[in-house]
Amino acid sequence: MTEILKLTELRKLMQSMERTLGLEQLSPVERDIYYAAEELSKADQEVRTFGLIEHTLVQSVSRPTFFRALKSLVQKGYLSQSGSANRGRYVVHAPK
Repeated sequence: MTEILKLTELRKLMQSMERTLGLEQLSPVERDIYYAAEELSKADQEVRTFGLIEHTLVQSVSRPTFFRALKSLVQKGYLSQSGSANRGRYVVHAPK
């Protein structure tokens, strides 16, 4: 199997899993931010904006696009602002 065919199969599998989890309605940037937040939340209960914006999956996203997508994820319930006094901290919620 060629490398491109392997990549194609992997992409199809990922799309299927996203559909199963209900993530297909998210934009690609929203999905990448959500994946990054999920990965970062394993080390801590909260995810910091600074950590998200520096993550490999989203580091090439412009700041305005990043913050629009972050706001959208909060509005859709995938993330919520932390109850702590500090701004820029979020809690990750399971997909609906």
